[in-house]
Amino acid sequence: MIKATFYSDGKSLSGFEIKGHSGYADEGSDIICASVSSASYMAANTITEIIGEKADIEVSDGYLRLITRSDKNEVQTMLRGLQLHVNALAEDYKKYISCTEKLFKE
Repeated sequence: MIKATFYSDGKSLSGFEIKGHSGYADEGSDIICASVSSASYMAANTITEIIGEKADIEVSDGYLRLITRSDKNEVQTMLRGLQLHVNALAEDYKKYISCTEKLFKE
């Protein structure tokens, strides 16, 4: 199962952590993993490379974590868009994805 957690400071999003594999299909054919991976990498790259915000990023197999202290509108829009996308996938594929929001504690 993919577990997506979005971190909030109570006012704005501080980042996200996505870990695991959906198990929906074999590697290379798993449309759920591909959808979540593509969207999360696009969000991370947009925040750091296009918007130019600093972020703490950790990446490994089946894992991506991004934490930023930015409350810029563009960053918040990107994070909320990713959260909306992952929530929609979690609604359609409850058995394969969970999506939560937690208070961020450093």
